[in-house]
Amino acid sequence: MKAIIMAGGEGTRLRPLTCRRPKPLVPVANRPVMEYCVELLRQHGFKDIGVTLQYLPDLVQEYFGDGSDFGVHFHYFVEEAPLGTAGSVKNAASFLNETFIVVSGDALTDFDLSQAVKFHRERGALATLVLTRVENPLEYGVVIADSSGRIQAFLEKPSWGEVFSDRVNTGIYVLEPEVLRWVPEGRAFDFSKDLFPLLLREGKPLFAITLEGYWCDIGNISQYWQAHHDILSGKVKLKVLGENQGRGMIIGERVEIHPEAEILGPVLIGSFCCIEEGAKVGPFTVLGPYCHIGRGAKVERAVLWDSVRVGPRAWVEGGILLNGAVLESNSRVLEGAVIGNGSRVEARAEVRPGVKVWPQKSVGEGTVLRESLIWGQGIGRPLFIGSAAPLRLRDNLSPGQATRLGAAFGSTFKLGTPLGVSTYRGGTGEMFYRAMVAGLLSSGVKVVEMGKLLTPVFRFGIRALQLQGGCLIKEDALTLEKAWLHFMNSHGADLPPGEVRKIENIYWREETRAIREEQVVESTYQPGLEEAYENYLLKSIDTKAINRQGLRVALGCQEGSAELTSRLLARAGCEVIRLDFAPRQSWSEIKEQIGSFADEVRRYQADIGAVIDKNGERLLLLDANGFVVEETSRVALLTQVYLEETDRKSLTLPMAAPRAAELVAQKLGGRVRRVKNHPGVLQKAILEEEDRGRYSQFNLQFDALASLVYLIDWLVRRDLPLNEAVARLPAVYRSTREVPCPWEDKGRVMRALISREEEGQLELLDGLQVSYPYGWALIFPDEEEPLYRIYSEAFSQEAAEELAGFFEGRIKEILEVTEL
Repeated sequence: MKAIIMAGGEGTRLRPLTCRRPKPLVPVANRPVMEYCVELLRQHGFKDIGVTLQYLPDLVQEYFGDGSDFGVHFHYFVEEAPLGTAGSVKNAASFLNETFIVVSGDALTDFDLSQAVKFHRERGALATLVLTRVENPLEYGVVIADSSGRIQAFLEKPSWGEVFSDRVNTGIYVLEPEVLRWVPEGRAFDFSKDLFPLLLREGKPLFAITLEGYWCDIGNISQYWQAHHDILSGKVKLKVLGENQGRGMIIGERVEIHPEAEILGPVLIGSFCCIEEGAKVGPFTVLGPYCHIGRGAKVERAVLWDSVRVGPRAWVEGGILLNGAVLESNSRVLEGAVIGNGSRVEARAEVRPGVKVWPQKSVGEGTVLRESLIWGQGIGRPLFIGSAAPLRLRDNLSPGQATRLGAAFGSTFKLGTPLGVSTYRGGTGEMFYRAMVAGLLSSGVKVVEMGKLLTPVFRFGIRALQLQGGCLIKEDALTLEKAWLHFMNSHGADLPPGEVRKIENIYWREETRAIREEQVVESTYQPGLEEAYENYLLKSIDTKAINRQGLRVALGCQEGSAELTSRLLARAGCEVIRLDFAPRQSWSEIKEQIGSFADEVRRYQADIGAVIDKNGERLLLLDANGFVVEETSRVALLTQVYLEETDRKSLTLPMAAPRAAELVAQKLGGRVRRVKNHPGVLQKAILEEEDRGRYSQFNLQFDALASLVYLIDWLVRRDLPLNEAVARLPAVYRSTREVPCPWEDKGRVMRALISREEEGQLELLDGLQVSYPYGWALIFPDEEEPLYRIYSEAFSQEAAEELAGFFEGRIKEILEVTEL
């Protein structure tokens, strides 16, 4: 059999490791990572090997030559332009006249490839995908297969709601030459995104096998360091250059170690290294050939490439130093930092965790470098949750992060494009605001400063001013412990996943647009948006009818939301009783005080009680008797409000929304369309289906103020009290649960849930939905926290609680089982 090594990767997420070399030549344990791949292929009898190249192809060909030095024979296929994974293999079609295996030249593995080939032939497969289990499947392609291995579905880089298995695509395939007939000539085409889904739709025999063993896709700095840790720990079976001298020490030729130096295994020390008196090396350290560790220096959990010099009393703790890098005396390089080829960290300087220094740079004497010398490295936690980037106020306060995100966001637009910016009240909000504005201006866009606005007013302002997008810095109403950098498009809607990834790519690759001084556009200020927003909402309601009825509203809000909402209701014709909550109370604390608020509703004989969070996005309703309208009833009621006022009778809701909405829609001859819970996906779907009715569905779902005035208008025009309107709704009961689940177990739990479910009807759109004759449940892995959320509904509260409890118990049971 023949083999193909895909070695065209540019490795942008590994920069600066890949600034001057293609990803397959990045050294891992002192050998180019592709060399391990070649060795594995040769061990399994693959000696006729094609290599697809695109980025810096001459360097790969120069190193490997014709393959004779490695016991194989190479055929090189160079792409003029990137063709994607399948397109690059199609480019080698003249070489592929029999069953062949495809592997990635930048992944580290010790899989039994012969087992995959045997499985492929036994199944009579057209294509066989090699899978492995991973703890966090978000950055990979998830593959769902039946018990025989036949593939049922693909999910490319899923959200947590789409993680239906912990088995992911490794990029290793056994293929028949016929598959290339489906790959078009001369254009980009991908195996996982294009070819395999196409073959699946056509019913071709696609199979998957999960192999035991080690596999690591070295896609970023963290994974690169982890690969070295795993090699030194013995987790992967491969040949490491050097002599094993016991106590975890593998040492190359002619290494000089002073008797007073301390070496703590596991370590790998390359040939011709020199370690001076009092130096400490290890554990979990790799030194490339010709490294020099000075007197009293300390190198721990570090990876040093060739010819690195660490000066006297310098420290490297978890850092990566590339060829020829120099650390002068008493300097420090900390966890996750990278020092590029030929760069110098001068005496007493410190490079902080996660900072990257590009090649041939100098960090000045005594400097504390907190950001990379270009734009900065990024953050350890996920950059975005949905369409917003979290900034945690207590443990990771980072205006610099906001500036870099602003520059990345602005770089997705043309020069001079107008973008809006707003923030919340308070010094922290002001700080983030100024940082964001600086980042946007540095990318050459025009900043329209819109003041301190609630979220729905900001959305309205983007549309009203015909801006192309905007960023809202808002405080988290739930906990008050973090802020959000909330990015929106020209419709004032959250960005869909594709747009979010575009910003992330620019941020991580540090490819923000550089501009000249004359391209900086002066910012402008736009006042009066709150009044314009009020006028916009008031046009859609019958203020005269509301005024005649003299509706009394008890209003519980905070600061800006209290002022705007009370003014809006008064202009609408309501009598407003303000019962403000303390400015620094969280939404959770406010809900705990709802009993006291209900007492006030009754005491003032209000017709409606309404509680709105500080951002204007969440709404709690109470009737005249002080009874809280539960979420199920609130969603059902707003469904009725919207559908009765629109001709299309169609409503879009997220998967997690109560199913009572369907019952209301059926009664009115309408329908509910379900989409993923991702706010960008949901809001895009709503805007696509939005009908020109009396009320806006977008506002009903994402604007608490609009929802309240629309509801009041609807009730008044029907002369209907809130409690009676709720009583007419279908009786559906809901239960919710939260089950702690470690991040690394989320994929395994979802796979086990799917495999065990036999009685209910499964739906795998976003999370796992299971329908039964008496109710339904949605099991959803949370995007931000290590837990699962369970939503269940039934026609009795007892049945809903029982269903939620059943899946809570099942998840706990799965977590108790340690998979071998």
